[in-house]
Amino acid sequence: MKPEVLDLRGADDPRDMVHRVVERLVHGGLVALPTETVYAIAASALVPAAVERLLQVKNRMPAKPLPLAIKSADEACDWVPGMSVLGKRLVRRCWPGPVTLVFNETAAAGLVQQLPEPVRQHVCPAGSLGLRVPAHSAVLDCQRLLPWPLVLTSAHRQGQNPAATCEQVVQNLGDEIDLVLNDGPCRYGQPSSVVRVSGDRWELIREGVVPEAAIQRLARSMILFVCTGNTCRSPMAEALCKLLLSRRLNCKVDELPQRGYEVVSAGVAAVSADAASPEAVEVVHEMGGDLRDHVSHALTAETVFQADFIFTMTDSHLRQLASLVPEAAGRMSMLRRDGGNIADPVGLDVEAYRRSAREIEANLKQIVRELMP
Repeated sequence: MKPEVLDLRGADDPRDMVHRVVERLVHGGLVALPTETVYAIAASALVPAAVERLLQVKNRMPAKPLPLAIKSADEACDWVPGMSVLGKRLVRRCWPGPVTLVFNETAAAGLVQQLPEPVRQHVCPAGSLGLRVPAHSAVLDCQRLLPWPLVLTSAHRQGQNPAATCEQVVQNLGDEIDLVLNDGPCRYGQPSSVVRVSGDRWELIREGVVPEAAIQRLARSMILFVCTGNTCRSPMAEALCKLLLSRRLNCKVDELPQRGYEVVSAGVAAVSADAASPEAVEVVHEMGGDLRDHVSHALTAETVFQADFIFTMTDSHLRQLASLVPEAAGRMSMLRRDGGNIADPVGLDVEAYRRSAREIEANLKQIVRELMP
């Protein structure tokens, strides 16, 4: 008998379909759900019999861990306590999205301990745990109504192609599942990328939607400097920080991205594509840096959200940023380590720029030592 199919497209009330999916999952059913990558089979992580059945349907070896779909990136550290800085960075930047992160660190000490023992053996058999937050509203809506995560794996058996449509799910699995939530073809039509995170190192286990080069960019440590117009203070800080980091790493400035660092600047009231002020270019050149190709950038909430370390020139800038992106407040601080303001040299002579640049450099030396002890 073919599975029941609920079609989200054109539904009068999609919430009713979500409730029916949740009810089926709570009672131990297997449901195929659309994600942004491919269709996936879902089982409640609280129902061992459903997880066992999922393994049988997939014809999957019990020793191969099953991934969990959690509700949001905010839950990640509950599942992986003591997560590394790199792990937190990838969680923040990759989710919701087409990346599954496999953690080797302290996962066995997290919430996985509260799962039923048979389920725990299938999702975390050797201390590693795969987690994902799919970027599809139907999956997220279902999870909001469930007390625990979903065991979620692609809706096909070993040897079959992943299912990118409802029709392919039915063809692959037939009466082996109970229900399919149909939302048409998946956005990407290929599996998620799988990245293993071990401390400060990562490894691409499976290249899917997100290529290795993109993962490399997502894994970089981003340092953001913020001023008002992004034509003098924050560009000088950006250029001088790059110079100090390159010296610390014994590499060229343009090699910093390959060494895991991205240094940027922006202004809270910047006009995009302005050049750095001539005085800033001159002073930075005297100190060994280069601002000739700088173009200004207006600060966005997304840039603040993505940055790992955010340094502002004044207390006013800091308050503006904390108001713009409150969840990033823990990653913000004043550039001056004593909490003072870096004076704005705009409209003053080149000597004022030199004083500002020297003050920036002195504080950056301490910051670089803190970042790279």
